[in-house]
Amino acid sequence: MVIIRRDKKSRQRGHKTHGWGSKKKHRGAGNRGGRRNAGTGKRGDSKKPSIWKTNYFGKKGFDRKPSIRSGSVALNISDLEAFLPKFLSKGIAKQKSDFYEVDLSQTEYDKLLGNGKVLHKFKVKVDFASAKAKEKIRLKGGEVLLPGDSSGTDNANDEASKGVSQEQKESADSQES
Repeated sequence: MVIIRRDKKSRQRGHKTHGWGSKKKHRGAGNRGGRRNAGTGKRGDSKKPSIWKTNYFGKKGFDRKPSIRSGSVALNISDLEAFLPKFLSKGIAKQKSDFYEVDLSQTEYDKLLGNGKVLHKFKVKVDFASAKAKEKIRLKGGEVLLPGDSSGTDNANDEASKGVSQEQKESADSQES
């Protein structure tokens, strides 16, 4: 036998909560302070501790303008040694008789830093180099060529190429004293 029932909506007419129990249980999100993370601002008390470790309160720090950022990309000596096979295959480095000639101006690297051991003799052409990197490469018998240097040699050799001999320096020093 089929029981004919009225639909649920019409059966709940006359009952003030329509099956939701107490009147306060079936309210919107305003009853609980909003949905999800609403109410967790700087003045909200209940949900604040849960967001202290997140980036909820906005940006921190500042960004420098691209025009004043230093765009130098550094390469350590250890990386130079590690990338040597790749540089050779791309034609950035060439093997001469007893040393490697590396032109870092063809790469994104424009600064050579001195972290790592020099295992090979290098002649490196680069825009900038730290004093430690220059010293390490020169101790191994190589040289660092910078844009201002024509030959990549020390200042003493530059003075000798200008025509100032060691004897002339000594005579100038003795005349001063």
